[in-house]
Amino acid sequence: MPVLEAEARPGRNTHAKLDNLIATARKHPPVKVAVAHPCDQVSLESAVAAAKLGLIQPILVGPEQRIREVAAKYDLDISGFEIVDAEYSEDSAAKAVALVREGRAEALMKGSLHTDELMGAVVKRDTGLRTARRISHCFIMDVPDHDQPLIITDAAVNIAPDLKGKVDITQNAIDLAHALGQKDVRVAILSAMESVNPDVPSTLEAAALCKMADRGQITGAQLDGPLALDNAISPEAAAIKKITSPVAGRASILVVPDLEAGNMLAKSLSFLADADAAGIVLGAKVPIILTSRADEEMARLASCAVAQLLVAARRADASSAIQ
Repeated sequence: MPVLEAEARPGRNTHAKLDNLIATARKHPPVKVAVAHPCDQVSLESAVAAAKLGLIQPILVGPEQRIREVAAKYDLDISGFEIVDAEYSEDSAAKAVALVREGRAEALMKGSLHTDELMGAVVKRDTGLRTARRISHCFIMDVPDHDQPLIITDAAVNIAPDLKGKVDITQNAIDLAHALGQKDVRVAILSAMESVNPDVPSTLEAAALCKMADRGQITGAQLDGPLALDNAISPEAAAIKKITSPVAGRASILVVPDLEAGNMLAKSLSFLADADAAGIVLGAKVPIILTSRADEEMARLASCAVAQLLVAARRADASSAIQ
């Protein structure tokens, strides 16, 4: 039975892929998550709902009195949760990050503070959670009538990444796909065309990324590019263009040229193709769950499930942790 079967509505995506993702995550022990500044209904409700499903074990970090007032107002049971008192939103972010550094939390979750407040604490050189990798964001899209989830990167963090940044963005997405249980990971490096054109920089970067994969500088997946969106995900379009590759028409990861393209692609799928999306930030020492007040409950729960599966993969193989 789907986790949130009652939410299915006629004419709406029934969340089958995200449901399966949540069901898979629930087979693992819950993840200790530092929830930074859960001081409104949506953020606190998300933590409570994810805890009820056994996805996370929240540590609430923020002004304790305010958190308790929100819980009482909206009848949310937080009696079993640890609360770390903080004075204000930036203090909440700093203390949530500190919990990770101390080994008390395995993931971070954004509450009602601004994203830049949380990420500012994450990227601080001496007290943050930086690694050798570039931090990047992935959407995991549940698109109706598409046979598998689509990972889109980066549509939220890196505005105009250069080639070096795209190497990390691509590798982060590949690692995520493996954590989600994908065995045959296929990466399409998107552009507006499928031919290398010196006048279109994204096609040159796509060709370079594919050659870097050939030389072992990007691992764990098959890459192809440049590919236009149609021949990346449609076997028919790929056949018409006479593109023969293991990736064309069957891509499971879409690497976009820049944030604008990625953001428009993800939102087009959500609003025009009725897709649902979970989101996660990668490349830090732990996964970071960035939820929005506009997200549906399924998207927020699925984002927690993605973090849970990433942590489970690290528990199973400590060498997979990003250094």
